[in-house]
Amino acid sequence: MTDPASNPTDPASNPTDPPSNPTDPTAKPVDPAEELTELAAWQRPLRAQFPIIAAHPDLAYLDSAATSQKPRPVLDAVQTYLTTTNANAGRGSYPWANTTTALVENTRVRVKQFLGDPDPERSSVHFTSGTTAGLRMIALDWLPAFLADGDEIVVPHADHQANLSPWLEAAELLARQGVRVHVRQLPYQAGSGDYDPQALAALVGPRTRFVAATHVHHVYGVDMNVHRLRQVVGPEVPICLDAAQSVGHLPVSVAQLDVDFVVFSGHKTMALPGSGAVWARGRHGPVLRPGGWSGTPNTVGVAGLAAALDWLTAAGTDRIERWTVALTSLLTDGLARMDAYEVLGCRTSLRADTEVQRRRSLVTFRHREIGSQDLGFILFSRGFMVRSDGHCQAGRDAEDGSVRVSLHVHNTPEEIEELLTTLASLQ
Repeated sequence: MTDPASNPTDPASNPTDPPSNPTDPTAKPVDPAEELTELAAWQRPLRAQFPIIAAHPDLAYLDSAATSQKPRPVLDAVQTYLTTTNANAGRGSYPWANTTTALVENTRVRVKQFLGDPDPERSSVHFTSGTTAGLRMIALDWLPAFLADGDEIVVPHADHQANLSPWLEAAELLARQGVRVHVRQLPYQAGSGDYDPQALAALVGPRTRFVAATHVHHVYGVDMNVHRLRQVVGPEVPICLDAAQSVGHLPVSVAQLDVDFVVFSGHKTMALPGSGAVWARGRHGPVLRPGGWSGTPNTVGVAGLAAALDWLTAAGTDRIERWTVALTSLLTDGLARMDAYEVLGCRTSLRADTEVQRRRSLVTFRHREIGSQDLGFILFSRGFMVRSDGHCQAGRDAEDGSVRVSLHVHNTPEEIEELLTTLASLQ
């Protein structure tokens, strides 16, 4: 089994390398100011639906990648469930229990609809406490039965730690049973942070049995173009997608992505902490059946998740993506003009006229002289709530800290302009 520490990966170490994700070269780059002006009338009433945001007009919450704030309809749905039909699911025949059982099953259907499932009769949805638990479910309850001695799996070594540790744990579990599984590092393009399909093509072979990937990188904010992985590994290799930073932020279509598992957290999707889901296509290998006795489901979490998906659908994830991409573009355009800051990820995307993709709802950067923790404290003293640490990135040490600004539909251009003014004052 490969030790990740023996081959450290730094996908954004070489700013001179070609950029990732080229768009149509004849297309005019989207002007973020024009996008924000066009969508302003749509965004204002949505922002007003977040009680915690409305209650703190002097603060800017810029940490949605860690956990999202909850709109009023989600809070109301949870309150209504707890005060009208709260009961256990699948364990009673009285009306409240029946209603709760129907809620759980209907939410499974709702998740499939939200993900654009093209074959809902064949797929399954399993509720978890979040993305980490969902990835471990696949790694420990499904993957071992799918692998044989000498098989290979390809997993990311510079994404979130939650999308590396479970696969290493599964390989170690199999090794104790005498089944040797080779763990290969999913290759990246140096400088861009995107996956490298050409390097992956040279890596995969007839014993490649499984690939784990990330939809939107939690540090670099880049869409990892997972659809290109399918083109490389072929139609039979299962692909598992960590969608913690994409579900709820942009449209997610399992038909277009052509993956076999999608895992996401409820608390990052405007639902409650302790909720999440695994969508399993059921096309390759054994059917995913979580091991052990399932116990009581998190029914209130399911109620919140159903309401959150309804809210996001009504708001329009396509417009949420346009809004947050425009906001992050304002931020990166401003940071690119400040010599005191280093923006992590693809350097070419920092040009205002770039023809590569902009960052998806999050921007991570460092001050060249002020430590990330100190910068985080300074920003909070000015009313900005950001994350300042290593961001749980696999292969990174504590001294690799940086500041991450992550946005959602309730954020405004005024907040970004005020943040840039504050950052400029620290040069």
